[in-house]
Amino acid sequence: MKQHISKKARIPLYLKILAGMIAGIVIGFAALQFDKGAEIVRNWLMPWGKIFIKMLQLIAIPLVFVSLVKGVTGLQDIRKISSLGGKTIGIYIITTVIAVLLGVSAGLLVKPGNIVDKSQVAHLQEQYVETTERNRALAEENQSQGPLAFLNDIVPDNITAAMSDNTKMLHVIFFAVFFGIAALAVPRDKIKGVLEFFDSLDLIILKMVDYIIRFAPYGVAALMAGLVTDFGGNLSVFGSLAVFALTVIACMLILMFIFYPVLIKLFTKMKWTEFLKKVYPMQLFAFTTSSSAATLPVTMDTAENKLGVSNRVSSFVLPVGVTINMDGTSCYQAVSVLFIAQVLGIDLSLLQILVIIAMTVLSSIGTPGIPGGSYVILTMVLTSVGIPAEGLALILGIDRPLDMLRTAVNVTGDVTVAKIIDTAEEKDRKNI
Repeated sequence: MKQHISKKARIPLYLKILAGMIAGIVIGFAALQFDKGAEIVRNWLMPWGKIFIKMLQLIAIPLVFVSLVKGVTGLQDIRKISSLGGKTIGIYIITTVIAVLLGVSAGLLVKPGNIVDKSQVAHLQEQYVETTERNRALAEENQSQGPLAFLNDIVPDNITAAMSDNTKMLHVIFFAVFFGIAALAVPRDKIKGVLEFFDSLDLIILKMVDYIIRFAPYGVAALMAGLVTDFGGNLSVFGSLAVFALTVIACMLILMFIFYPVLIKLFTKMKWTEFLKKVYPMQLFAFTTSSSAATLPVTMDTAENKLGVSNRVSSFVLPVGVTINMDGTSCYQAVSVLFIAQVLGIDLSLLQILVIIAMTVLSSIGTPGIPGGSYVILTMVLTSVGIPAEGLALILGIDRPLDMLRTAVNVTGDVTVAKIIDTAEEKDRKNI
């Protein structure tokens, strides 16, 4: 009986984070009613929020490196069916790039973070003046180095140094992908120990992420209390948060009900209306579970029994999609980074926006399929372009419903690519 009560009383993590956000807002407004309330929040609460951010930054490089190596080495079947593997990865990357570009375009067009009171933005610009000046110096430096300067932000000369600096994440991503590709070229029985080591390391790191995310409600409460006192209780930040959420929702709906149906119309014989009708139950299941991995059996059933995709294609394309295809997540992260930069009054150069696009696409392979995994990736992207990671607190409270929606987008992208590849494979077989 006691066990039944404890299970029933267990509160989901996302509700705890939402409660932490609300508690932080209440504490922040309450602190503003006292003379030294803001100082108390700054000295006694904000340090806990900063600890939470530091823990996310601490685990970012190990998580991305191990996840990317596992993601690349897990594609060993590509050597056996190189045509299918090449098409799969190629189309997944293209759809992810388009999703990221949609997110960047929406963020730059709507500019949800600019709704915040300008006087409060000026206050935060003073607080983050060092970051702002570093961004400007970086932009000027890269402009003087020529059009190929961005390559220096991709290829490292010292991986140890890169792994000791969160701003060098592109270096780590390059090395992880390079390492994984080289591992694929070596007979699998020769590197069995290395692969088992990465499997074990991945489990440990994911458990560490789980512990960090459990601390999230308290970290978010501390960060939100600090943000409210920093903004002097100005409510415009919450208005901008609502516009941010609507912007993300609009992007997700465009991907699900316009982008993917258009791909189906152009590259398959299926009617787009029929496609939407048949994938709706799968989308609803993904929305409720917020997990592409948990939805995989339903995704495969939808692809094979409703969309007519062959088992040969679905058994390869869909599991790979769970690993590397994160269109909804990538689009969301692009909007989030721009939103946080706008709220904090940080102007991003064209080069920094290109870095955001590149890192979001590449890191989508390393985004773990666990609750809160995208927080770590977002922290990494923010840090790499000089945006204070504390701004992450702005969006954590409303992340759960947006996570549910972007998971539905992710699985819709998976079955779309599976249908396109199956149609292409069928044409190839007929031409032989």
